[in-house]
Amino acid sequence: MLLAHILSRARLDFLTHGDAPLAEEDAARFASLLDQRARGIPVAYLTGEAWFFGRRFEVTSDVLVPRPETENVVEAVLDELRGRSSRGALEVVDAGTGSGAIAVTLALEMPALCVRGTDISHAALAVAAGNARVHQVAERCRFLQGDLLLPLANGPKADCIVANLPYVPTAAIPKPPSGVAFEPAVAVDGGRDGLALYRRFLQQVPAVAAAGACLFLEAAPPTIDALASLVEETLPEAHVEIVEDYAGLDRFLSIAL
Repeated sequence: MLLAHILSRARLDFLTHGDAPLAEEDAARFASLLDQRARGIPVAYLTGEAWFFGRRFEVTSDVLVPRPETENVVEAVLDELRGRSSRGALEVVDAGTGSGAIAVTLALEMPALCVRGTDISHAALAVAAGNARVHQVAERCRFLQGDLLLPLANGPKADCIVANLPYVPTAAIPKPPSGVAFEPAVAVDGGRDGLALYRRFLQQVPAVAAAGACLFLEAAPPTIDALASLVEETLPEAHVEIVEDYAGLDRFLSIAL
């Protein structure tokens, strides 16, 4: 992957041209990238790109690298929203948008959606906006800086809110050479129990969500049960379902308000 990136060649080319000599400059760049990868830096940061839902997204060290597991969440969101599409245009929120992979993908898959993404990081929002422009959905994706749902308090009510917030307990954040150690702490660190941001997010939901809205919250097996309990405590009228990913692991909550 790294060599293909340096040479701007398809990886399959190496099967037929694997004996071609490398230029000295390319060999030096390749050695440098190998050294960085050996220290644990994610390939996506070295190449500046990651693939999500079959599409290329720019990534930098200012954003979380999009995960395949999150594609499960997007599919569930699309299934739900397609059942509501007869009601007209829908307002969707992607809280903690990062690279914008979720927001942009939803806008691409359903042209009737209006998507708003929020993030505390100005640098992350610049990446998200760039991805929206590349995929030609910038007119339907707005990106707002601020804490979780607070930037949306005066906007239209959301029919659907998606959030893949930091959920790793501080003490459980891996050290190098794990790739997670190189991702921005603001996108990984979920506080003492992994639920600090979700706890604040859920308090903000009533001011932003429309009647009958749906929520999709990604977490991980060690924290998903506690997150479900937190939702039931904070939003007692909500119907909460824990959904597995393709690996059969509890991955996200599907919530009907």
